[in-house]
Amino acid sequence: TFGAWPFLVGVPLTKGLELFAPSLLSKPLLEGLLILTCLPTTINMCIILTSASGGNVATSLCNTVISNMAGIFLTPALLLRFFGKSIELPFFELVSKLCNKVLLPVAVGQALRATPVKDYYTKHSSFFKRLQEVVLLGIVWNAFCNAFTKGLGLDLGNAITLFTILPLLHIGSLMTFFTFFKSKLMHLSPGEAVAAAFCSSHKTLAFGLPLINTIFEGNPNLAAYCAPLMLIHPLQLVIGSLVVPYFKEFTKESQE
Repeated sequence: TFGAWPFLVGVPLTKGLELFAPSLLSKPLLEGLLILTCLPTTINMCIILTSASGGNVATSLCNTVISNMAGIFLTPALLLRFFGKSIELPFFELVSKLCNKVLLPVAVGQALRATPVKDYYTKHSSFFKRLQEVVLLGIVWNAFCNAFTKGLGLDLGNAITLFTILPLLHIGSLMTFFTFFKSKLMHLSPGEAVAAAFCSSHKTLAFGLPLINTIFEGNPNLAAYCAPLMLIHPLQLVIGSLVVPYFKEFTKESQE
C-alpha cells in the first residue's frame, strides 16, 4: 500500500503520462493520481469482498486497520516527499490534525468497550451495524455532493481518460497482487492470498477525503486532487464484485 503503489505505480504512471502524453490529463489531476497511490486501503469494502470470496476475514480486518492507522503517519510523509514545499503545514501538525480526526475516535471507542456501553452495544448490535452503514453512506454522499457542487475540475476529455486509466489500474493491481500472494514464494493460504489481494489493491474514500482536505486545505487544486479517489471508489466495488466468483472458486477448490 505504501511501497509498491506510490513508487512502482504512482511515480512511473504520472511521470510517463506527463512525458509522453501531456495533453491527456492536467497537472493537478496527475498530482491527484499520485496522491491516490499514497492513501491507505479501505476497510469495509475489503472485508465485505473478502468474506464474499471465501477469504480470510480476520486477515483482511487486521491488514486494513493497520493500514489506516499507519496512514496517519505514512501518507503525510509520502506526500511531503513528493510535494515538498507546496504543503504548507509542518509534518507534526499534519499528524496531530489527522490523529484528532481518526485516532481519537478509535481510542474513545476502545475505551468504551471497557464500560457497560459494550453490553448495550452487544444487545443492539444489529441496530448499530445498520447505523454504522448509514453514517458511512452519509459521509460518502456528503463528499460526492460537495465535490460536484464545487466542481471536480474535469472536462470531458479528462473524465474519459480517468475512466479509462482507473479501471485498468485497479484490475491490473488486483490481479498482479493476487498472482504474487498466491505464489509458493509467499507461503499463504488461499484465503489469506485473497484477503491480501483485496487489501493491497484498494484505496479508502472515507479516510482519504478528510486526509486530502486536511493536508491540502486552501489549495486551489483541491477538487482535482480528490477527483481520482472519488471516481475509483465505486469502480473498486463494481470490479471487486465481478471477480468475487473467480476468487470464491479459487478458495473452494483449495479446500477440496
